[in-house]
Amino acid sequence: MEDMQCLYKPKEYASDQEVKWCPGCGDYAIINAVQRTFSELNLKKEDTVIVSGIGCSSRFPYYMDTFGFHTIHGRPAAVASGVKLANPQLNVWIVSGDGDSLAIGGNHFIHLVRRNMDVNLLLFNNEIYGLTKGQHSPTTKKGIKTKSAPFGTIENPFNVGELVLGSQGQFYARVPDTDVKLMTAVFIEAAKHKGTSVIEILQNCVIFNDNTHEQITAKEHKANNQLILEHGKPMLFGENKQKGLRLKGLELEVVTIGEHGITEDDILIHDAHTASTVLHQLLIQMKLPQFPVAMGVIRDVEASVYDKEFHKQIIDNQHSAAFKSVDEMFFNGNTYNISE
Repeated sequence: MEDMQCLYKPKEYASDQEVKWCPGCGDYAIINAVQRTFSELNLKKEDTVIVSGIGCSSRFPYYMDTFGFHTIHGRPAAVASGVKLANPQLNVWIVSGDGDSLAIGGNHFIHLVRRNMDVNLLLFNNEIYGLTKGQHSPTTKKGIKTKSAPFGTIENPFNVGELVLGSQGQFYARVPDTDVKLMTAVFIEAAKHKGTSVIEILQNCVIFNDNTHEQITAKEHKANNQLILEHGKPMLFGENKQKGLRLKGLELEVVTIGEHGITEDDILIHDAHTASTVLHQLLIQMKLPQFPVAMGVIRDVEASVYDKEFHKQIIDNQHSAAFKSVDEMFFNGNTYNISE
């Protein structure tokens, strides 16, 4: 960031291409938040790359006036890794869906997270394959009827946060596509984090899985069904912030301030920076109706960064190498000239 004055206004990051998402698609709000994020971070267009796979969300690079790659199904993490290693000064953002990253791209996803490459992954989770017309995905709720499961899917869905923690992830956040302000704030935190940042976005597909997140995101539900986390602040929610979380043994429980002697001092304080995954795991696993759904930055922990370590290793080996060039290696020691 060169100074506090924005290089570009948010809309100046938009390309001249016609946006071809369905009217009402959650992707419109997400791209709005990304443009706001880039503006607030003063990202230069020529230093920013958006890499996508296959799916509705993967049209993203066409709609942004930055560099970008529209790659192949399940492979954006691999391509983005190559981009970052080739030029570590670039700001690399991956845009991918729940099917793209967690099904055919699952292997790339877990190893990107494990390596802790300094990239940001926006994972659009609409719990369906939208582009291919409504087949169930790895995050589709059990029992939901889809084109590929007409009697209801009998598979247990992935929890994205659990996959991130299981892959030794150091940054995980969850946001709804209905809150542009929260998305922007979380995207900024993700960009500041050194290492792989995974942001799961609860995104609505109005055509093939409409209202799948309604109980979490609808105006009449969100106050009581969302817990917006902030590091160092008590875990309060509800219309008047009268509800909160406390630890009961090894489990979380919802309590109400003013009942049974409960005060704000009894409410858990969020610690996104603790290396331990215990609290983060409990927050990730919370689901309706027993608990609110945790939103915001759940985990943000410093750790060694793959691309930084990779280039440091190259420099260290260059300094300690016995030969400084290929010619020096070839002509070292005894040489012979062969002639007729």
